[in-house]
Amino acid sequence: MKLIILKDKTEVAQLLSKIIIDIIKVKPNAILGLATGSSPIETYDLLIADAKNNKRDWSKVVTFNLDEYVGLTPDHVKSYRYFMNHQLFNHIKSLNLKNTYVPKGIGDLDQNVEEYEKLLKEKGPIDLQILGLGTNGHIAFNEPGTLASSKTHVVNLTKETIEANKRFFSKVEDVPTKAVTMGIHTILQAKLIVLIATGTNKAQAIRELVEGKVSPNYPCTFLQNHDDVTIIIDEEAATLLKPTISKKN
Repeated sequence: MKLIILKDKTEVAQLLSKIIIDIIKVKPNAILGLATGSSPIETYDLLIADAKNNKRDWSKVVTFNLDEYVGLTPDHVKSYRYFMNHQLFNHIKSLNLKNTYVPKGIGDLDQNVEEYEKLLKEKGPIDLQILGLGTNGHIAFNEPGTLASSKTHVVNLTKETIEANKRFFSKVEDVPTKAVTMGIHTILQAKLIVLIATGTNKAQAIRELVEGKVSPNYPCTFLQNHDDVTIIIDEEAATLLKPTISKKN
């Protein structure tokens, strides 16, 4: 794993957007694994600006999102499909929406996860997978206890995750309690993985990821088993790392 510690979330977003843009430059038909939540929003803003200012061609780019809430239709304002359309996809004119894939959280869920996993195998492997990080160490919606062998599946969200996500809803009762998510095994098939995390609330999970042992208790630690992982964090997220580690970066 490569660890990069930057000053703040703006610097994190700037570096991540550069990594994404560089991949598209080299491979115009790149397959990108994308994340939702608050962490990548600034990165997406920079990608939109680059596409407009530099006429970046996204026409052959294919995207796969990590997860989706169970029970929310794609046009629901709190669904991840809606989030991606409004935070990124709709603002890049050259991007073909037919090349953007988000798991389905309604209908036959068993069939949905099978079809998504099949689609990933047919189109993949993913060239670059972007990950955020939950305060409990989850990546995508792979909560503590998830096995390394897990593929795309339906998961029950923990109370901690529901509590963390209530800020996106009117009240905690509105937060879905289940989600469809890529599994650990699925995520680890990506050629390159970049995880971003900012803020002191992510410091414990970052310490486990960087210094801890591989354990289902912190699903992020399974990333230690991948050959090409870059972790980009701000100084606040690095506060619990050993000085000898943080000073190397």
